[in-house]
Amino acid sequence: MATTAVSVDEKLDKLRAEVAKLDQISENEKSGFISLVSRYLSGEAEQIEWSKIQTPTDEVVVPYDTVASPPEDLEETKKLLDKLVVLKLNGGLGTTMGCTGPKSVIEVRNGFTFLDLIVIQIESLNKKYGCNVPLLLMNSFNTHDDTQKIVEKYSNSNIEIHTFNQSQYPRIVTEDFLPLPSKGKSGKDGWYPPGHGDVFPSLNNSGKLDILLAQGKEYVFVANSDNLGAIVDIKILNHLINNQNEYCMEVTPKTLADVKGGTLISYEGRVQLLEIAQVPDEHVNEFKSIEKFKIFNTNNLWVNLKAIKRLVEAEALKMEIIPNPKEVDGVKVLQLETAAGAAIRFFDKAIGINVPRSRFLPVKATSDLLLVQSDLYTLVDGFVIRNPSRANPANPSIELGPEFKKVANFLARFKSIPSIVELDSLKVSGDVWFGSGITLKGKVTIIAKPGVKLEIPDGDVLENKVHVVLRYA
Repeated sequence: MATTAVSVDEKLDKLRAEVAKLDQISENEKSGFISLVSRYLSGEAEQIEWSKIQTPTDEVVVPYDTVASPPEDLEETKKLLDKLVVLKLNGGLGTTMGCTGPKSVIEVRNGFTFLDLIVIQIESLNKKYGCNVPLLLMNSFNTHDDTQKIVEKYSNSNIEIHTFNQSQYPRIVTEDFLPLPSKGKSGKDGWYPPGHGDVFPSLNNSGKLDILLAQGKEYVFVANSDNLGAIVDIKILNHLINNQNEYCMEVTPKTLADVKGGTLISYEGRVQLLEIAQVPDEHVNEFKSIEKFKIFNTNNLWVNLKAIKRLVEAEALKMEIIPNPKEVDGVKVLQLETAAGAAIRFFDKAIGINVPRSRFLPVKATSDLLLVQSDLYTLVDGFVIRNPSRANPANPSIELGPEFKKVANFLARFKSIPSIVELDSLKVSGDVWFGSGITLKGKVTIIAKPGVKLEIPDGDVLENKVHVVLRYA
C-alpha cells in the first residue's frame, strides 16, 4: 500500500511542476486544478450507502403550491428583486446542433436567440418594477470572445450585463498523467472548462462576487442558458429570503424521458444530489424508476451570495468529481469536472422546491426546437408561454432522424412548422420534407426508405398515421 501512496505523491509532484510552467492560466486556476486532481487521486469520493438513502420530506423538497405568494405591493416586490442577480451558464457551444459559436446565439423563435430572450425578460422585469436585476454570463474560453462581441448589441438596454470566464484547466494525458499543453498542444484542444460546479470559485476569482455584494445583492439565480423555462420567480425568491435558505434547487417530477437525471435525497441528515454515476450497478434500475425517485434536478439553482463567499474562501465546496475521459488526436486524456447541483449539501438550510414542468424547457436538439417554434407556444415579452388549448400537460415526444440534426437542415426541411397542439408523438426517419400549414395529431410516424425523397404536401392533416414510403410511386 505504501508504494501506491508514493506513486500518487510523485504523480502529483510531477504534474504540479509542469502546471507551474503553464503561463496561459492564472495562479488561482493552477491551484484550483491541482486541488481537484489531488482530491481525485486520493480517492476520497465517498461511496453512497444505499440503505441510508431516505426520501426527502416536504420540508426539504417543498411543493411549489405550498410556497406562499409574494407581496403584491410594487414597492415590496422592487425591494425583493433588488437583492437578485441572474446568472446564465454560457460556456457551451452549439456544435451538436451544427452551429458555430456559443449555443445561446442560436435563434429560438421569431428571430430571437436564447440570449435575446433572456435580455428582454430581465429588461421587462426591471421596467415593470423599477428594479435593477443585473445579468451575469459565465463563459468558457470557447465562448468568451464571441460573447463579448454579441453583448455589445445590448449596450442600450435597461440592464447591466457582466461577463466572466469559468476556469481553464489543462487536459491530463492518461498515460503519464501530465498536462496535454506541456506536450506542445498549445491550442484550445489542450484545455477544458471543468463543469458548472466551477461557477462558485470563478464568480469569486473574477471579482464579480465582491462587486455584487457591495451593491447589496443577496441571491443569484443560476440556470442553463438553453432552458427557456428558467425565468425569475418572485415567489421562490421571497420564500428563500424569508426562510434564510442558503441554497435552493428546483426539481420537477420525472417522466420516462428524465430517468437519468440527478435526484435529491436525504442522507445522514442533509439534503444531497444523487447522480446516476454514483449509483451502484445493482441499484441503477431502482434509480431510474419513477416510483422511488420521483423528481429530478432542473439545474435552476438559487444561491445566497454571502454563503458562496464563505464556502469558497474556506475551500469547503468539495463536490463529487466527475471523471470525463476523452480522446484528442488519438491521445487518451482525462478531464475532471464538478456539477453546481452537487454543492447543495454544503449550504445551510438548503432545500429543493418541486416546481411545475413549465420551468424546465431545455433546447438540447432540433426536436426541442420544433416544440418551441410550433403553435404549442407563444412569445410574450420574451417569455415562452405554453398554449392553454393543449389538453395534455405533457409535451409530445418527438424523434427526428439524423437528416434533421443540424439547425440549418432542420429549418430547410420545414416550409413552416406544423401545428402540433393535438400531437402525442412524432417519429420521422429518412429524407422527409414538410410543406406549409401541415397539422399533426395523435401518433404520427413518417418513414422514407433509403434513396426515397418524401414530400408532405402543403395543408396536409396527418392524424394517427403511419406513413411509410418504400420507393417512388
